[in-house]
Amino acid sequence: MAIMKHSPLYILHSSFKVFCCLAMLFLIWPASFSQNQKVADSLIEYYESGEYSPEELLQLLSGIASNIPDPDQSLVYSDLLLEQAIAADSGQYLHTVYLHRGNALETKGDLSMALESYFKGVDIANASGNKNDLGRFYTAIAGVYAGMGNRPNVIQYYSNAIALLKDIDTLSYAITMENLGDAYLEWGQPDSALLLFNQSGKIFKEISDKRIYYAYNRGNIGLALAQKGQDKQAEENISEAIAILEDLGDYRPITIYLWYMSDIYTNKNDWDAAFGYSLRSLDLARQYGLKAEISGAYLKLSELYEQTGYASAALKYYRNYIAFKDSVQNITAVQQMANYELAQKQRENELLDQKRRTQKIITIAVGIALFLIILLAIGLLRRNIYIKRTKAIIERERDRSETLLLNILPEITANELKESGEVKASKVDSATVMFTDFKAFTAQAEEVDPEILVYSLGYYFSAFDDIIEKYGLEKIKTIGDSYMCAGGLPFPIENHAVKMVSAAFEIIDFVEKAKANETSLLSFEIRIGINTGPLVAGVVGSKKFSYDIWGDTVNIASRMEVSSETGRINISEQTYLLVKDTFDCEYRGKKEVKNRGVIKMYFVNGYTRAGISAILKSKSLDG
Repeated sequence: MAIMKHSPLYILHSSFKVFCCLAMLFLIWPASFSQNQKVADSLIEYYESGEYSPEELLQLLSGIASNIPDPDQSLVYSDLLLEQAIAADSGQYLHTVYLHRGNALETKGDLSMALESYFKGVDIANASGNKNDLGRFYTAIAGVYAGMGNRPNVIQYYSNAIALLKDIDTLSYAITMENLGDAYLEWGQPDSALLLFNQSGKIFKEISDKRIYYAYNRGNIGLALAQKGQDKQAEENISEAIAILEDLGDYRPITIYLWYMSDIYTNKNDWDAAFGYSLRSLDLARQYGLKAEISGAYLKLSELYEQTGYASAALKYYRNYIAFKDSVQNITAVQQMANYELAQKQRENELLDQKRRTQKIITIAVGIALFLIILLAIGLLRRNIYIKRTKAIIERERDRSETLLLNILPEITANELKESGEVKASKVDSATVMFTDFKAFTAQAEEVDPEILVYSLGYYFSAFDDIIEKYGLEKIKTIGDSYMCAGGLPFPIENHAVKMVSAAFEIIDFVEKAKANETSLLSFEIRIGINTGPLVAGVVGSKKFSYDIWGDTVNIASRMEVSSETGRINISEQTYLLVKDTFDCEYRGKKEVKNRGVIKMYFVNGYTRAGISAILKSKSLDG
């Protein structure tokens, strides 16, 4: 659940996260739009009456632009506000108009124009020295970059906003931390998200008149814990959120949380509880006329019946879902069609009467018919344009979904999942696994602000991702401050051990340079361990997919990292035998390893002459 930046200050953006293939979807509550529409209608009526003073005009136009749900109409009133603000030389409302315009353009999906508007607001806020306004615009900009999938900019602008708001606006500071945590949750990094949620939750809990924020914070923590597989704690937090929301009478988000509770019990194979939560969600949605949530509850029940083998019941609820969804989406079109048919019938009767009268009336009737044909042609043209635009939107969303899937799984695995709906585990005869770890990370984590800690981790791990991709290796996952990757899977590659050691040297070099150059980041000491051997690779989970690897090769690689030293690469004998001609290795002797007995270990000191010659030859061929 994200707390967004719209309106003159911050309002609660009515959205919760429903997980599917580790993607999080925003659900926008129509009720909040209808309430804003009522406010906007009242303000527009007052504006059109003209019964207001010149001093009230700017405030009136700002209120209409911020409350009207239709983004095109919001832009119209924002333009009127811009004209009046320039005429009145009002810096305050110039700042406000760029916030309204950015919000409307973002709603329309015109993200580049939204950014342009927000950055104009940044210029005004910088000129006036208003840190609160500047923090608000940084939050808005981070939200746009989140929609673009630009992680570095999301982290940068949320972090900038947090730094500005920390000492001047406690509530806005907590809201922005919650938003950054929500972004990490969407990226499948629950540990980073929890660091931020716990900080913002303390602030929300202390503000007695803002219980709604605390409720959403509990829900977010529940979703993060569920993502970590801690279902019991997740259930406790989500249940607490539901209890608060019921007390406040905010029923729409409760229906979504009930779906997620159903998922938790589905994972436990407690079908009675899973059905109970889904049916309760449906009853609540029906009671309060929440149409979109009724449709969603039907879909959830259809999925449950399908999983329990009741095909006829699953089909029944799926039909209800389709029928109800179509009725909600097409109700306006149906009404227009009915009005059109009624008008068409009336015209036919009039034409019959005219034919009985005179030839002149027949001529008029032909003219009317031609006019209707022109209108129909225009209508068909507009419909064709609409279909093309809709198709383009669908294609963009499909491309985005495929990109997200490729960020989670290797391409060959993602293709297998799309084609067959499942991924078979595979045995890899030879692969190289690497673990990295930051020394004294836990101690540092307890002493610094969470946003600085998370920003620093994101900075390092993003660079590691680029290095791993450069060598054709596969990132597996991050666990706290530990980074895990492998070479030689999901398909075999030559010299995967040599490539892994080369990548390890680049990672160490990057960490050392970061300590010297990036004074705003936390400095870390890194240690690395590598092992080579057979393993098993596959995808775990049926809804929240995760590509993972198992076997002694993985466990020994982890022990190599634990037994390493800062700034050094520690490898096993199996890896040494594959890289000894390329790298100069220092035998460390046999070391005692927990649960594995005695294992030979080697430090990698650098390239041999043969290794350097091979690199120079490779670069020469590439050139």
